[in-house]
Amino acid sequence: MTGRSLSCSPEGIQKAKKALIRYSLTQKTLAEALEVTRQPIGKFFTGKPVDRNLFVQICDRLDLEWEEIVAEPASEPEVNQDNSIDIDAIAQTVREKIKPLIQKDCGTMRVLDMTQPIGLNDIYTSVNILEKITGQQRLGIDELLQQYTSEDFDHLRLNRTTQKRVPGLEAVEKYSKLMILGKPGAGKTTFLKYLAIQCIGGEFQAERVPIFVTLKNFAETANKPGLLQYISEEVINPIQDVITYGRALVLLDGLDEVREEDSDRILKEIREFSDRFPNNHFVMTCRIAAKEYTFEKFTEVEVADFDDEQIANFTNNWFKDKAVKPETFIKRLEDNNRIKQLAASPLLLTLLCLAFEESGDFPANRSELYKEGLDALLKKWDARRGIQRYQIYKKLSIQRKEDLLSKMALTTFERSEYFFKQKVAEQYITEYIRNLPDAKTDEEALQLDSEQVLRSIEHHHGLVVARAKRIYSFSHLTFHEYFTAREFVVVRQSSEEALQNLVSHITEKRWREVFLLAVGMSPSADRLLLLIKEKIDFIVADDQRLQQFLLWVREKSLSVKFSYKPGAVRAFYLSLSHSLDFSRFLDFSSSLDFSSSLDFSLDLDLSLNYYLFLSLGLSLCLSLSLEVFRPLDYDLSLSLCFSLCLDLDLDPELKNLLQKLQEQLPSRQDRQEFQKWWLANGKAWCEELREVMIKYRNIGHDWQFSNEQKELLKQYYDANKLLVDCLNNDCYVSLKVRQQIEDTLLLPIAEIKQRQQQY
Repeated sequence: MTGRSLSCSPEGIQKAKKALIRYSLTQKTLAEALEVTRQPIGKFFTGKPVDRNLFVQICDRLDLEWEEIVAEPASEPEVNQDNSIDIDAIAQTVREKIKPLIQKDCGTMRVLDMTQPIGLNDIYTSVNILEKITGQQRLGIDELLQQYTSEDFDHLRLNRTTQKRVPGLEAVEKYSKLMILGKPGAGKTTFLKYLAIQCIGGEFQAERVPIFVTLKNFAETANKPGLLQYISEEVINPIQDVITYGRALVLLDGLDEVREEDSDRILKEIREFSDRFPNNHFVMTCRIAAKEYTFEKFTEVEVADFDDEQIANFTNNWFKDKAVKPETFIKRLEDNNRIKQLAASPLLLTLLCLAFEESGDFPANRSELYKEGLDALLKKWDARRGIQRYQIYKKLSIQRKEDLLSKMALTTFERSEYFFKQKVAEQYITEYIRNLPDAKTDEEALQLDSEQVLRSIEHHHGLVVARAKRIYSFSHLTFHEYFTAREFVVVRQSSEEALQNLVSHITEKRWREVFLLAVGMSPSADRLLLLIKEKIDFIVADDQRLQQFLLWVREKSLSVKFSYKPGAVRAFYLSLSHSLDFSRFLDFSSSLDFSSSLDFSLDLDLSLNYYLFLSLGLSLCLSLSLEVFRPLDYDLSLSLCFSLCLDLDLDPELKNLLQKLQEQLPSRQDRQEFQKWWLANGKAWCEELREVMIKYRNIGHDWQFSNEQKELLKQYYDANKLLVDCLNNDCYVSLKVRQQIEDTLLLPIAEIKQRQQQY
């Protein structure tokens, strides 16, 4: 061992420390006695290598046998004839020895309710990195609104960012010491495992040896070994030469999962290890906002949320060779923007895939799906891995955290505050925790607690996240809406005051999802649905012109024989006569068991109205602008509409008039000639058609509503559409109340009051 440095074993360090006490020495006085600086003495007592001669002198001074406290040396490295170490050969030898261990520990994954592990390479989706930490951006709320949101509230995305995304492997190549931060379930551990598998398979940094360390396991190892000793014993022995010569890819997973009592020791170990062996590559993962860790030589980056391409890739991998097809899952995601927002989180995307695989669709009652996602973040994700988080505020149970988030959600949602300042969030927390049992009364102490509670909610669960310096939001608009609905139904227990407050927002488009969730999570939705119905009816109750219109809708619906629910037929005529969006009408009527395919051959009167509606609609479009006509499909031309109508068994006089109107139209073969004729005759032709429709079918009236009336009617229609969606939301509602609502849909207020007396 001549000429080599020696280091003290963990047991030896304990013996040496006891000897210091026994001889009333300190490290400083020991250094003075041996006439050396403090630095090598400090290395001796932390297990770092020191000069062999000095090592022996220290032991002599402490009356210790150096052979009994020295750490076991690493095995002798292979040498070439010129006595230099063949590190390439050593690295390849160690790679072969370590390969089975890496494949065992990193080759599979199993999360949430998976019944069995799944191969990592079978499901892995490439990770992207943000080189600027989102929560450290210096942006104002106005700038965030421009960056994250959309003019269309239905497509508002709080997890959108304009920041450049860098492939994860590229970031690891670029930075030799990398700290990867991310929200819970962002895919940090999966990425680290993927790095290990790619490295050991020769696909990434094949000259290095991957070393995967779960920091929680390292911290809780008996006898508290140093990181080098732990790696040598737990990973593979010998490996010290690989590390000494900088040929290791050291992967340190889950710094945030280390217990509070172990934290300082582990931080110190990581810093000293990375400083001692700087030529290795280091990648460490940690949750955002876990703690103010300082690793000066590490570059911090953030895992980006999944984009549409990543969601598609993950889905294709998941549903490959399964009964459910990935394109079916993607289509349903596209149909529901709120659920799609959750898919940006790999953990929640996994949950969505599990739920969809079970039934081939998402549940109609989405509140149940969101509750499962919240349970995963609040409870299961840590519990399944045996992780116990340090609770800043002992009285703040999971339920109380949910209650706190519900109060924050409602207050901010009512104010349209999708982003809110840190001080505002802390004030909400202060007001909540001051009412808990044994709460502190000192305002300064409460303020400090509120800061820690906010950080812990972000760190532990990722439900409230920093979007810029001192600016927060809920992680997804979906959760913001869910907790808003929960405040009405769960926290305030559907009190009359709470429900009245909720229904006051029935005409506000951005509250739509809150209504659906509130109805879905209600033990009984009877009272809420009746209040919604009452509020909707009073939107147009005071306008006599609109009441006359609804009376006409009722009379027209009664004039035909039908096999559909009366409310569905009334919806048809309301939509047809007021030129409301016909596609919206299809959704509305089909949800009331009105044939979604609209096979109007089942009913002559509805058939005629449908085809003439198309004809009138096209006529009006053409009368407004010839440009509208150019992209239209000729299959929806005027001639075709009339041909369909004339094939029906009509009143002879009506049929004769329609035939004459059809004959007035020039040939559709010459589009230029048709346009010329339309400019000269289109308006008069439309008026003639309208008069025929009014006389023989009682449709086509020009109600001449004011702009204010049109807006009221649109609000009325949209609110009724929402009410029908609530009824079909798999909510619990009594048959009596369901029947009462369906029977009185789209009726004049006078008739509704008359029927209410019967109920």
